[in-house]
Amino acid sequence: MKSLVSLLLVLGVGYFIYMYSLKKLPGSDLENEATEGITLTGVRADLLQIAEAERGNIALNSQCISIDELISSGSLKLVQPERDGYRYEISCMGGAEFQVVARHAPAPASSSLHYPTLAIDSTMQLQEIH
Repeated sequence: MKSLVSLLLVLGVGYFIYMYSLKKLPGSDLENEATEGITLTGVRADLLQIAEAERGNIALNSQCISIDELISSGSLKLVQPERDGYRYEISCMGGAEFQVVARHAPAPASSSLHYPTLAIDSTMQLQEIH
């Protein structure tokens, strides 16, 4: 009987420590990291799609055009030039050279989220820029 009481006491203390440590875990941070990863995957896919559309447009028309013009011409299947707070911009650099940049407003100082600025150029190289 004494060993059963001791076992229950140890299990009770273990359960209390387990529950206390779970409350201290930043559950919302884990959820935010997953959401951030999903968003960045979508942004990268959008950048590739925008760059492909711009390359196709340059091949057909010999000129670089804005993202709004790509959307309105039907060359780009995006409805809006943005995703989850990221805005897309195309910079035409002359000839067949261009850069598509995805920027997000800075995260609040108290947040653990990181919103990198991503870019892709006419060579289809996707990179994080600062």
